[in-house]
Amino acid sequence: MLKDVFLAPTGSVRNGWKILGFAGILYLCMMLLSLFGLWEVLGFEWATALAVLTATILCLRLEQEPLPVLGMKPSLRWGVEFTVGAAAGLLLMLLVAGCIFAFHGLHWQRVGGGGLRELMAGAWFYLAVAVNEELLFRGYPFQRLLKGTGTWIALLLMGLWFAYAHWDNPGMAGSVKVWATLNIFLAGLLLGLAYFKTRRLALPMGIHLGWNWTQGSLLGFGVSGTVDARGWVNPVFDGRPEWLTGGAFGLEASLPCAILCGAAILGLAFWKPHQENGGVEG
Repeated sequence: MLKDVFLAPTGSVRNGWKILGFAGILYLCMMLLSLFGLWEVLGFEWATALAVLTATILCLRLEQEPLPVLGMKPSLRWGVEFTVGAAAGLLLMLLVAGCIFAFHGLHWQRVGGGGLRELMAGAWFYLAVAVNEELLFRGYPFQRLLKGTGTWIALLLMGLWFAYAHWDNPGMAGSVKVWATLNIFLAGLLLGLAYFKTRRLALPMGIHLGWNWTQGSLLGFGVSGTVDARGWVNPVFDGRPEWLTGGAFGLEASLPCAILCGAAILGLAFWKPHQENGGVEG
């Protein structure tokens, strides 16, 4: 019957249609933000985050669900997981950069003007990126995909979508495109697992922030092909191949990033988080 295309056996709308509905509502929200000139007021990343959050709330309201079920309930545990995630993202990128340095792929130069103010400005910018992209890629669409397809299919599909969303970033050409696509896909798996293991968006948001801020604001690399904040130091590449250093695209286009990100995924896959009252807090 035709209704079976739209409705699950339980009588609820199928998750695939919910995801398509979210996409349509998000488009309308972004059009409204543009109409009222909020892109210029808030900046692109925070304006987009507001649009994604608004679309998410509207979709949840249609399902008569509160926002905390998305994994956005403020709590001490949420703050701890966000902090741990930021530290983990920072450590992961430091390890990747350290591996490249150990193989004589680069050295750093101290630059003028990259002081505390620039580091804080970078943190604010990359926080917007983390909130925006985690709400979009690990929020409502991903969580409905989890319900509709199961864990690993959802993780793989969202990882592919995450990689595709960065497909046209600056510098995506040749071997850089291959390594960058692989590593962004692996990052999508890592962040998806971070949500799945905790059922909160705190850990993936923290990892995303620490990952980007360390690359761009602290170490001066490109971040997914873009440079939006002055680095505290700047890398100088010593003529080594881009598959080792990532080149102008950033650490996400390097072999060490693939190896260490893969190791982090394995570690997270086998991690058993503490569960409270017989289940993970929503």
